[in-house]
Amino acid sequence: MKAHDGMYIGGEWRPAAGTDTIAVLNPADEQVIGHVPAGTAEDVEAAVRAARTAFRGWAATPPAERAARIAALRDVLVARKAEIAETVTAELGAPLGFAEMVHAGAPIAVASSYADLAATYAFEERIGNSTVYLEPVGVVAAITPWNYPLHQVVAKVAPALAAGCTVVLKPSEDTPLTAQLFAEAVHEAGLPAGVFNLVTGTGPVAGQALAAHPDVDLVSFTGSTAVGRAIGAAAGGAVKRVALELGGKSANVILPGADLPKAVGLGVSHVVNNSGQSCNALTRMLVHRDQYEEAVALAAEAAGKARAGDPRDPASRLGPLVNARQLERVRGYIAKGVEEGARLVAGGAEAPHDKGYYVAPTVFADVTPEMTIAQEEIFGPVLAILPYEDEEHALEIANGTSYGLGGAVWAADAETAAAFARRMDTGQVDINGGRFNPLAPFGGFKQSGVGRELGPHGLTEYLQTKSLQF
Repeated sequence: MKAHDGMYIGGEWRPAAGTDTIAVLNPADEQVIGHVPAGTAEDVEAAVRAARTAFRGWAATPPAERAARIAALRDVLVARKAEIAETVTAELGAPLGFAEMVHAGAPIAVASSYADLAATYAFEERIGNSTVYLEPVGVVAAITPWNYPLHQVVAKVAPALAAGCTVVLKPSEDTPLTAQLFAEAVHEAGLPAGVFNLVTGTGPVAGQALAAHPDVDLVSFTGSTAVGRAIGAAAGGAVKRVALELGGKSANVILPGADLPKAVGLGVSHVVNNSGQSCNALTRMLVHRDQYEEAVALAAEAAGKARAGDPRDPASRLGPLVNARQLERVRGYIAKGVEEGARLVAGGAEAPHDKGYYVAPTVFADVTPEMTIAQEEIFGPVLAILPYEDEEHALEIANGTSYGLGGAVWAADAETAAAFARRMDTGQVDINGGRFNPLAPFGGFKQSGVGRELGPHGLTEYLQTKSLQF
């Protein structure tokens, strides 16, 4: 793992325009592990110029050749899988096993899916006396978060490349080393100069300059709803396309007749994964009042077994939160839950270790729908368990937030669960523990964003339509 002191622009590592740097910390021990350049508007200008210069040639590249390039990139990621996992563990704090399986494994699967799609997708069709072409949008600004530092990059860059777009990536300042490693992989895979460019820096400086750049045709952003609103407003004023994957407050609905121990156990596991730092973490568990106390006891037991510790220790179930600011945010929500009358049955705000940004898996019972911990995105391993009276009441609670990104339903059979899921105002729902599908569209309803990522639906975000009448 090596921190580059420049930007990857136009197929090479170039010195940054300024001299300021960003320190990258290991959240497990709070030690500095590297420095990266703090990009400026000048760096963004150079990167966008390189992407614009490369666009026509890449757009004209046959889809089969674009597919081969993405496959080559995938192969480099496979070869460097262990290094990816170690880098994610070092700068994010994800347990090494989870980093290998999810943080490295999922992007490889997504890259592979777009290598296939680029080769097989119908970029033109005949409709009556017209030929309809699906063409690349142009230069894409990809602004990615820290919680899945490689997956979010690949979920934007791979479909953009498959569509024939060129990209400028601005990763989170908390996890830039993974993005630099990805740029190395791009270079090793032999993508043409300027097709992919990387500028590290802060959101208010480099991110804002990139999102507002007049020669960017589409902004693809994953992050907070507040920042997404600002990007959407600016893009609207410029009549520029956006794809926004924002916050979530997902409901895990357990209907009567479901396998309660399995549903609760996997539900707690979902909240603990990645230290709860997932937009679609199932942080609200809805249980029928007749099974409520049993579910609370099961959840408290499961949380108590999930050890927070050194992410390199195989015994650790969850690592630290990403930074001190996030730790204080999560602790504040835990304190708010207690203040508003929720019953703390596991975990709490007390730090489980002297060093590192750790918080223990936390479970609240006696949560009501209007409580802050039931309405706002916490982004930590904090589970709120809410009772419901009947299915209509459960649906009202599930849909009763401003978000709509993910969810889950458990029932005695898939048909019953699916019928309930169809009425949920959310973009993706797992049925009885349904597995991740890299081809299924992912994105939100309401304040959780606009647009979709992954699979063919994710590819269409980077395409625009032209028709020729004969």
